[in-house]
Amino acid sequence: MTTKLFAASAIALASIPVPALAQHVGHDMPMPMPEQSAPPAEPDKPAEPMDHMNMDHSTMSHDQMAAGEHSGHGSMTGALGSYPMNREASGTAWQPDASEHAGIHIMSGDWTLMGHGTVNLVFDHQSGTRGDDKAFVSGHFIGTARRQLGDGTLQFRAALSPDPQMGKRGYPLLLASGETANGTDRLVDRQHPHDFFVELSASIAQNIGPAASVFLYAALPGEPAYGPPVYLHREAIMDSPEAPISHHWLDSTHISFGVLTAGVVVDRLKLEVSRFNGREPDQHRWNFETGPLDSTSARLSWNPTKSLSLQGSWGHLVDSEQLEPGVNQKRWSASALYAREIAPGWRLAGTLAWGRRTVEGHTDDGFALEAGLKHGPWTLFGRGELTENRELVEDPEEHGPAFRVGKVSLGAIHDFGIAEHLALGLGGLFAVNFVPDGLKTLYGSSNPVGAMGFVRLKVE
Repeated sequence: MTTKLFAASAIALASIPVPALAQHVGHDMPMPMPEQSAPPAEPDKPAEPMDHMNMDHSTMSHDQMAAGEHSGHGSMTGALGSYPMNREASGTAWQPDASEHAGIHIMSGDWTLMGHGTVNLVFDHQSGTRGDDKAFVSGHFIGTARRQLGDGTLQFRAALSPDPQMGKRGYPLLLASGETANGTDRLVDRQHPHDFFVELSASIAQNIGPAASVFLYAALPGEPAYGPPVYLHREAIMDSPEAPISHHWLDSTHISFGVLTAGVVVDRLKLEVSRFNGREPDQHRWNFETGPLDSTSARLSWNPTKSLSLQGSWGHLVDSEQLEPGVNQKRWSASALYAREIAPGWRLAGTLAWGRRTVEGHTDDGFALEAGLKHGPWTLFGRGELTENRELVEDPEEHGPAFRVGKVSLGAIHDFGIAEHLALGLGGLFAVNFVPDGLKTLYGSSNPVGAMGFVRLKVE
């Protein structure tokens, strides 16, 4: 049912200028409506009622969206509580209330349908003896269907990715590691493709007070309550087609085949606990997988201001790696996401994140600092990372010693509007990697480089 809803909304999104409905979802009392005078009635003709609902969503400013306002009429609230919709990111994760809201909204009966997506055509060059070249397609398509259900909200969401077309080896990415793409070998210096089904989820929330709610989220696949939003949805870096080398420290659980999350929201605070299938997706990227909900995570999120979102989380993953049966992991994460309009027409977003993995008594940390600056059709983005990685020296029996490696990347993209709700972007990035002396002979240099050029088609 979810996939059909997604497909129907995606077809509608790109074809027509669509009206958006701002509905007040999940408040105990309706929000007061500003008084407006109706136009004078013509003689012998009654005055027509004003239409407060049929308004173009494109007139909403970022500040209005962050405040939950829609031209002063009602509000666009979140799926898990009566807070601004802009606060929601991937899975049940939060981002700043002042974050950009990408997507097209249309109404179908009692349902609000939303959708957006991107497709990247990328040429990737990674230098040195462990580098490679590859052209590939990446991206994601997301559709949601939401409706009021009594004093709460019901939502279905589908997210799909074209990544499986890359092939089993994914794409070259120096200093990246994690998962297997063929079922027999660890991926090292390459980024694995994501599954075709990134998320198929349902959530239901019930208000228990003017600013409080409880919720339940179920998905196959989906994202448990761990870490910051996945990098594909972090405003600071979402314009980059390059995965972070810290992915398996911060947010690699975003595709888990079986998730059940329960939580409570009280104004700016959210506490949630997940039971989920902790196994990384296998090499079959087009199918569904099943397994016991054997792993646990918990996350506390706090949005102290419109521009800032903080989280701290913990996870215990059972039998997480396909090539390491019986080996469990413990993970910790903390992050701060920032977003705001710093001047008319200028937006700044940032991420500061830390993750820790403990495997068989070894504890290794990863850090990421991300920033994005947007003005008109131009977006500049950059990322700096540091990880302690035991998988860069391939050993079929066990992990090697931990090497502290780093990376800095900087890029830009220019978008050209080619139709309503459709933009074509041209971009590129350059990255410098930093390896210690113990890895220099393997990589051919202390500072191997990488570069990507890409064309992006974006629907929003």
